[in-house]
Amino acid sequence: MQEHDDAPHRARRDDKDGDLAIVGRTVLISKPRQEVYAFWRDFSNLPRFMRSVDTIEVNGQQTRWTVKAPLGQTVTLVTEITEDVPGSVIAWRSTEESQIKTEGRVSFTDAIGDRGTAVTADIRYEPPGGNIGRLAAKLFGAEPNIQARHELKRFKMLLETGEIATAINHHDQENND
Repeated sequence: MQEHDDAPHRARRDDKDGDLAIVGRTVLISKPRQEVYAFWRDFSNLPRFMRSVDTIEVNGQQTRWTVKAPLGQTVTLVTEITEDVPGSVIAWRSTEESQIKTEGRVSFTDAIGDRGTAVTADIRYEPPGGNIGRLAAKLFGAEPNIQARHELKRFKMLLETGEIATAINHHDQENND
């Protein structure tokens, strides 16, 4: 017998929704909501902070994504917008042309105390290769839950400072001088 879990859907112990795994993250960005939404809604900006995205091509309501996968592979996603509320929400789902089944929603809300914008990304996806594919992706650092956290941090840095800070190994820097 399974206990009832009152946690938000993405935070429940069972992180699967049917055949789709759930990824959910929130970041606070010290910028006005309309500005944050507008930057994200211009999909050509996404590769600037999403390291896993090679290219994005927008054609009407559909977007073709070429995404890096483990072992030097790439995956093609074709998504369509399912909801677009300016300044508030962008939602999408994959089409039959996609190699991975996915759907998601990014919401933009005013942070309490006039502290900027809370950006919440909820993404559901079908991992290639099922649970074995999910484990392999984790081993290569390409698991969507990890990527989502890092990409939202880079998004925050880019909007707040205009650049994305990177860690430079001091030893490597000495060898390059």
